[in-house]
Amino acid sequence: MSEKREGVFPITRKNGKTVYRSSVTYRRKHISLGTYASSQAAHKAYLEAVLLLRGESSPLLTDYAASAALPFEKWVVLLNFRDNSMYFSTPIYIRPRFFYYYYSQELILKFDTDDLFYYASHKIMKRGGHYFAADFGMQVNILNRYGIKNYAVCGRDYLFKNGDPTDFRRENLIIRNRYHGVLIQDKGGVLSYKTRIHVKGNFSVGTYATMEEAAIAYNKAIDILKQNGCPKNYTPNYLEHITADRYTDIYTRLPVSPKLYQLTFPNNQ
Repeated sequence: MSEKREGVFPITRKNGKTVYRSSVTYRRKHISLGTYASSQAAHKAYLEAVLLLRGESSPLLTDYAASAALPFEKWVVLLNFRDNSMYFSTPIYIRPRFFYYYYSQELILKFDTDDLFYYASHKIMKRGGHYFAADFGMQVNILNRYGIKNYAVCGRDYLFKNGDPTDFRRENLIIRNRYHGVLIQDKGGVLSYKTRIHVKGNFSVGTYATMEEAAIAYNKAIDILKQNGCPKNYTPNYLEHITADRYTDIYTRLPVSPKLYQLTFPNNQ
């Protein structure tokens, strides 16, 4: 019979194999530390957690080493609880007026306090240089929280004011393009705005002098496609800062590709 170790609980799985769960209680909070193959490893994780939470040496995140018994993410969770009296299951460390989200020991994301409880319950993942949060079984691009579209290009449609692409605080995000179907074109410092809509591939609607015109052209394209029997549901652009009369004037006089009127959708196919 194995020796009883503090903070360690043996579990027998259906296949008959015994594994060992480790946990610690701190400030009346029961915290799971993971499951281990041996009671020694589980006990080592428990002792390390006790040191982090109650030890006189008060270890810091910078003290983490690869030889640690606990993963780095768990260090973040425990030290934030110790220092800030708030427990989160995700690797968040609170700072005055903002917080760090430790994607890894080397990659640290920064967010406004307003985003705290969202990321406290949504784990961040990374794919193709973009960050996603698991939300109701779907991967949601975190840029969407700030009004930035999935197809937006950094440096063209949005910018990080301080040049730090890990700093997602709202004051650091400059959004140049909030509209569906609008692409910013920069030719020698002269900006123009191209509108395209996805129908039987990417269809070019036209190029315009202002972003608002391009956004309205997208809406006009939606209306033409619907009149022609297109079954697809598009999300129109909303331009709250333009009066209804001005919107109607721009919409009426705005040219779009003549080929748009020729697109047909027999039997809504």
